[in-house]
Amino acid sequence: MARQTETPKPLLETAFEDGTLDLLRAAGFEVAVIGSNPERIRVLKDACAALFERQSDETLRLAQAPGYLIRGEIGRLWDAGYQKFWLLGPPTDEPFNEPHRPALAAQLKALHRFDAELKAALGIPSFYNESIGSTNEISAYDRVHGRDSSSGQRFS
Repeated sequence: MARQTETPKPLLETAFEDGTLDLLRAAGFEVAVIGSNPERIRVLKDACAALFERQSDETLRLAQAPGYLIRGEIGRLWDAGYQKFWLLGPPTDEPFNEPHRPALAAQLKALHRFDAELKAALGIPSFYNESIGSTNEISAYDRVHGRDSSSGQRFS
């Protein structure tokens, strides 16, 4: 009989123990506490960063996915369909209205390397779609107006 294994969780859904910060430091990441309530910890390497938040059960969870650091702020990667951008500022429902900067090839390579090194240090598997390039927090591929995003059906 084949042994059943648990499906690995993606980085955003995984809880980490407190010793994780020491593992990240040992892997060459700069770890700094940047907020106290709740405690937020920024993990930085090569101008890319991710933000962790301490939970009430003392575990750590990713509060902001890895992004490129621009003027002290972690940019969220947005694929506008024709170009990738770094979104800056608080998330909104309309990314076109958020402050944004074009993403350069060197920045995307740095983000991809950071993401791979972070997952390796944390023992998180890299899924195929993440291994072939940078994944985006926001995409604008589906531009069909009137489509119900929850069911995939169009309104007439």
